[in-house]
Amino acid sequence: MLSVSVLGCGAIGGVVARALQAGEVPGVVLAGVAHRDPVDPPDLPVIDEAALLVSSDLVVECAGHAALSGTGPSVVAAGLDLFVTSVGALADADLLRTLSAGPGRVQLTTGAIGGLDLIRSAAAMGGLRRVRITTTKRPEILGQKWMTDTELSRLGSATEPLVLREGSAREIATAFPRSANVAASVALAAGDWEVVEAAVVADPGAERTTHVIEAEGNAGRYRFEIENLPSEQTPTTSAVVPYAVLRAIGELAGRSPVFR
Repeated sequence: MLSVSVLGCGAIGGVVARALQAGEVPGVVLAGVAHRDPVDPPDLPVIDEAALLVSSDLVVECAGHAALSGTGPSVVAAGLDLFVTSVGALADADLLRTLSAGPGRVQLTTGAIGGLDLIRSAAAMGGLRRVRITTTKRPEILGQKWMTDTELSRLGSATEPLVLREGSAREIATAFPRSANVAASVALAAGDWEVVEAAVVADPGAERTTHVIEAEGNAGRYRFEIENLPSEQTPTTSAVVPYAVLRAIGELAGRSPVFR
């Protein structure tokens, strides 16, 4: 049995932990949940971060950029495998270098998007000349602490799609830590942070979260458009994300053929 601990118990971690506890993923047992909320979930075993390091084969991070930066290095240094949902935190080159040093292995979730396998393959075939990801969400979930009062007012009064920021994948993933992990995922798949452009758009008419990925290189030209329903608990994330995590955990624990 693969012993799995979950770091974080919100819209992603809570769903993942309860599914594991219910035995929905064969070959996997839930060791516990580590979190920093003031109230423990009454239906899940709660462990501290020290216990997490000695009771797990795999730690699933579902707690945000700060938690990954704070706990991730200890996990891989202990030789444990680490499954990352807060991929945008890896825009920090030092953190990426530290986690990659092991000895534990780092796995990344595909999360709310697809096409990363094809982008990786195209990058291997002579590289990519151009990659762009445009993420569109409702305005009320895109406010950031760095925004000025004028920017926040403009965001709150938007009546049509509004481009909030465009830049490199590293810049956008850092600027929107809860909404643009996908930009970092695309950059890591492309193998080049500089070639990937990203944009975040606020659309008051958006009923779903949309990601449009465009790529061009020696292998061909690609365009993927994904429309996800947002999580009811935390609209900054897509409802499908915890199920992408559970699928991946099942693949790590199982012996059935999987696509790589």
